[in-house]
Amino acid sequence: MSFETWLLFFIAYLVVTLSPGPNVLLAIKNAVKYGYKVAIITILMNLVCQLLIITSVAFGAGALLEKSPMLFFALKLIGGAYLIYLGITGLLKKTPTSHIKGVEEVSAVPFSYIQVCKEAFLVSASNPKTVIFLSAFLPQFISEEAAIGWQFTIMFLTICLIVMSVHLVYSYIAKNINKKWSGLKAKPIFSKITNSAFIVFGCGVLSSSRTA
Repeated sequence: MSFETWLLFFIAYLVVTLSPGPNVLLAIKNAVKYGYKVAIITILMNLVCQLLIITSVAFGAGALLEKSPMLFFALKLIGGAYLIYLGITGLLKKTPTSHIKGVEEVSAVPFSYIQVCKEAFLVSASNPKTVIFLSAFLPQFISEEAAIGWQFTIMFLTICLIVMSVHLVYSYIAKNINKKWSGLKAKPIFSKITNSAFIVFGCGVLSSSRTA
């Protein structure tokens, strides 16, 4: 892979990543609720899932999924339902609060690292369209003159750099905005927005077709 091809791939994937999706939303949500450490764990689990997807694409899983309507429908149904479930349970969950000097503040929310990892992985794997997208996107930057495995490795490392940077920037912005809202005497607005967005994304997955 030449430098020019890599640069083109970098720009193209950066543009795709800048468009917020469920993975970005979950990283933001966890950064606001638990802090940057948990947000980084969320991003890393997203990348683990991406690695599995890219590996499956290299072995032709994307083509298989595209040619199997029933398999695509089944995965789409499971993925979309999970995102909707995530949003609904988040909206119904009561956030514990504590009153300090007349100001309502969100107290520390208990969590499990295992639960965070599982949720991050499942959100990343929830859209079967991702496999089809990557199976159509990645090969465009593959050169027959170099080892395919090495080129996929370069692209995955580039994806790691882009995803980690973009998700952390979004998380930083959201966390600072949430701090400005923290003095509002109302049920956390940010939680409502993020959980509602999960429901929207889930509906989007359920209504999607196999073509981009």
